[in-house]
Amino acid sequence: MLMMSEGFMFGASSAGFSALDQEKMQAEVGEVTPDRVSLGTPRNLRAFICGPQKLKLKDVFTLHLLKMVALGQVLSVLVCGTAVTSQYLEQAQVATPMLQSFLNYVLLLLTYTVTLLFRRGDGNIFQILKSKWWKYLLLALTDVEANYTVVKAYQFTTLTSIQLLDCFVVPVLMVLSWFFLKTRYRLLHFIAVGVCLLGVGAMVGADLLAGRDQGSNSNVLLGDCLVLISAALYAVSNVCQEYTVKNLSRVEFLGMMGLFGTLISGVQMAVLEIRPIKAISLDSKICLLFAGFMLCMYGLYSFMPVVMKMTSATAVNLSLLTADLFSLLCGIFLFQFKFSVLYIVSFVVITVGFIMFNVVPTYTPAPSVNTERIYQSVATSDIAQEEGETVLEEGQEKQDESAWSHRKPCSSLCSLQYVV
Repeated sequence: MLMMSEGFMFGASSAGFSALDQEKMQAEVGEVTPDRVSLGTPRNLRAFICGPQKLKLKDVFTLHLLKMVALGQVLSVLVCGTAVTSQYLEQAQVATPMLQSFLNYVLLLLTYTVTLLFRRGDGNIFQILKSKWWKYLLLALTDVEANYTVVKAYQFTTLTSIQLLDCFVVPVLMVLSWFFLKTRYRLLHFIAVGVCLLGVGAMVGADLLAGRDQGSNSNVLLGDCLVLISAALYAVSNVCQEYTVKNLSRVEFLGMMGLFGTLISGVQMAVLEIRPIKAISLDSKICLLFAGFMLCMYGLYSFMPVVMKMTSATAVNLSLLTADLFSLLCGIFLFQFKFSVLYIVSFVVITVGFIMFNVVPTYTPAPSVNTERIYQSVATSDIAQEEGETVLEEGQEKQDESAWSHRKPCSSLCSLQYVV
């Protein structure tokens, strides 16, 4: 009775407000309910594109937004470091992509997996493996094969095709986030993605004008399919990563990736790269290149969950679109690439698109929202079933307790009716 009366009082109080008043209250608090995001009817074009938020210039260029832009470019620089070291290794006739990935996973194993060994309780590695080992095995397999297929694609198709088709990861990420993470986007987010892809188009055009259409034409169809497969695998891996770091633990994710990534990449390396590894003539230069690649990749894996927890997997991948531009700038000084003004235009366009995407926040329901709302709705009541009797431990009088004890046992469905 207490719960029903409280629910009635709550409903009556909320009914006293009009829809306009509730929208104003939400705008002041800064929260957007799922109904507003997915089902709200906009009253003008601005509301349709951006939502009910009243955006001002000072609300757009915040310190948080500038921090996200800067952190995203740090990730791009790390990706650039892996590309430059890989290109130097290729010039030295070292083609061992699985060995390079294996070294990164080993470093993750030695740091984050070992950290899980010393944890207690549910965060201990044995407790994690006991309940979720197969999930992390599939996730690590997805990540390892995503890295391998994109490197393999360079043997069959051109750099231009890889740059264009690799953007396929963004729409796949948005679709997966919509269905699995329940992320809801505004029209502005789709416009921002289109702006970023226009920036990538400008970068590809600059490559063509500069004669940088490198790669192979031996089997373009196979190479393009490998790029699309890699993009889809990266999208799956990033969605799982976003869920894990936001709901579980960054250390748990990286520790499991280090453990299973080392096993999978080690087996694949032993099968595919024994001969190329034996043919490597180790010297100080080769060792430094391997170390540089390993440190850049380790920094990327360690730092990306931090940025992803602040934003989303989609936003992180939009910021990574500028990684090719940093690689090109390094190539101008290291590999004598030709400079084009379109590179600067591309960087500016991609950055503008990234800012547009983060101006209006996306809605992603937190796992604890429903639980918190349930406890708020029942207020001081705590329902527990023991030996076929429903006990109200708080907020009840003695006469109510005796009345409940003579009734039929309430099922879980009955409890849900009172809660909802």
